[in-house]
Amino acid sequence: MGTLAIIYASLTTLRQIDLKRIIAYSSVSHMGVVMLAIFSLSIIGLEGSIFLQIAHGLVSSALFIIVTILYDRHHTRIVKYYRGVAVTMPLFATFFLVFTLANIAVPLSCNFIGEFLSLLATYQVNSFIGILASSGMVLSACYALFLYNRVCFGSISSYLVNSSDNRDINRREFFVLLPLIFFTLFLGFFPTFLLDSTYPSILFILSHLA
Repeated sequence: MGTLAIIYASLTTLRQIDLKRIIAYSSVSHMGVVMLAIFSLSIIGLEGSIFLQIAHGLVSSALFIIVTILYDRHHTRIVKYYRGVAVTMPLFATFFLVFTLANIAVPLSCNFIGEFLSLLATYQVNSFIGILASSGMVLSACYALFLYNRVCFGSISSYLVNSSDNRDINRREFFVLLPLIFFTLFLGFFPTFLLDSTYPSILFILSHLA
């Protein structure tokens, strides 16, 4: 069921045209990975599931904020209305890129640690399910990079070129996103900060299940 959730949610995300729906459906796919890791009933799996849930809370929240920033300026969430946003909003595009890469679990992001541990634990229990679940990483790269490319690159959209509100993120929005990007990278560089703190609790849980 977890593997089906990963693949089906990823394929469904590829067909979405609403910015918030793309992020929301990608969350369903990530929670499928979490479920697989939990039911592996191993130390690696439980640590990976906890790590991925925290990582997802950081990255997905940031992506929803980023989409809201766009909506606040242009009052639409339809993907086809956007193109070339990086021309007028370079700082916004930089934040968007970092969180998009984190969402597809590139190395040195917190999502990479969580997904790697979760899929490793799944593979150790059932290699076939582990390989199928890993396809979600490829599919997530497809829809996430398509979304970023469509919104930020190219010549500025004709719908936005005459807009009076093409301003970059303001100071308030910057300081809202800054802690999220800090912890996303911090946990990617120093995963033991979280893994060491959860290890005793996981041992306690597994000892009682045994």
